[in-house]
Amino acid sequence: MPQREKLGYLVPQFPGQTHIFFWREIAEIEALGVTPVLLSTRPPPDGLIVHDWSQAAMARTTYLGAVSLARAARALPRLPWGELLREARRDGAGVLKDVLVCAAAGEALREHCAREGIAHVHVHSCGRAALIAAFAQHLGGPGYSLTLHGALEVYGPGQRYKWRHARFATVITRQLIAEMRAEQPDDLPPLVLRPMGVDTGFLRRDAPYVPVQPGEPLRLFSCGRLNVAKGHQDLIEAVRQLRAAGHDVTLEIAGQDDDGGSGFRLVLEQLIRQYGLQAHVRLLGAVDAATVRDRLLQAHVFALASWYEGLGVAYMEAIACGVPTIGTATGGVAELIDDGVEGLLVPPKEPEVLAATILRIAEDPDLARHLSGAGRARIERDFTAKLGAETLVEEMRRALSRDPRRRASRPPVPRT
Repeated sequence: MPQREKLGYLVPQFPGQTHIFFWREIAEIEALGVTPVLLSTRPPPDGLIVHDWSQAAMARTTYLGAVSLARAARALPRLPWGELLREARRDGAGVLKDVLVCAAAGEALREHCAREGIAHVHVHSCGRAALIAAFAQHLGGPGYSLTLHGALEVYGPGQRYKWRHARFATVITRQLIAEMRAEQPDDLPPLVLRPMGVDTGFLRRDAPYVPVQPGEPLRLFSCGRLNVAKGHQDLIEAVRQLRAAGHDVTLEIAGQDDDGGSGFRLVLEQLIRQYGLQAHVRLLGAVDAATVRDRLLQAHVFALASWYEGLGVAYMEAIACGVPTIGTATGGVAELIDDGVEGLLVPPKEPEVLAATILRIAEDPDLARHLSGAGRARIERDFTAKLGAETLVEEMRRALSRDPRRRASRPPVPRT
């Protein structure tokens, strides 16, 4: 029986609270006959290990971030210092800090891939994890590819080096592709447009969506990390305005801050107390995927008021469940939500507009039902986890067939 192909699958701090779409993609890769070998930098904090699959994922994952002076001593002298110093002169000393942090992990990745027979590593990040993969390749390990999930500036320095040596990159929106080509046109591998996707079999409703009924409280739901850029404070302000105007509205927000509840959550809790909304707004913390689905199916409206969003898996999940969805007209969200078709778009940082849009859906049941049906159809067509897995496997095989090292050692991997 022929040995299954292996794909190194590197995600920082895996499995985190927002990583359900990685787990779905992993399952779809396996269904295509490829074995994903799970890799990460370090485990998540205990407070963010929330999914029913988290322990199984951690048991399968090799963590590369352990301090190893011996590996660092082997790796550091062999790195391309001329190239890295040029990056540091352009981007600042942060490049050299990242080199020191990532060198040993790069050697660990090279060793692991040699043991496992991994010929390609895909990195779902452009941060330090991408630098680790680039170092592993330079040290004699496999080639790598990247996925860009959001604005490049959040991923740290040294981007030209990371992208210059990648075999290919998948990018989740057309807008991000245009930004990359404008930012560093001479340092890009082949770019492939491919958004992440969701499991439409799991995220679905068994009965038609029912708009809010007269005399019934309007149930709002939101989901996302508790971070100022997610705009939860704007959504809470919109709820305050609606209730002050006499509308019976409740809100639940699923998600936790990166400090396990001791960070931005405290700011939101104080805001809820300040507005006297303790009986009407609940912070659910980090919850598993089944809980998110159940809350979506109970909600009349989903809203996420992000100040910036590359695309937005939370939006996809809500739309897949047939929940009328409000997003912000920022980042690549308009590539997912056509305003008035799959959902409604509002400007970020304008809670009064958000409040009016929530009320618009509540008062127009025909609009609510239209958004529910049209949104679900769009997700089924364009945003399933299977499409992302197929793209990744196809591009990996194409890249391996072009690799001169592979051609010299064995025939190209056949494409399906």
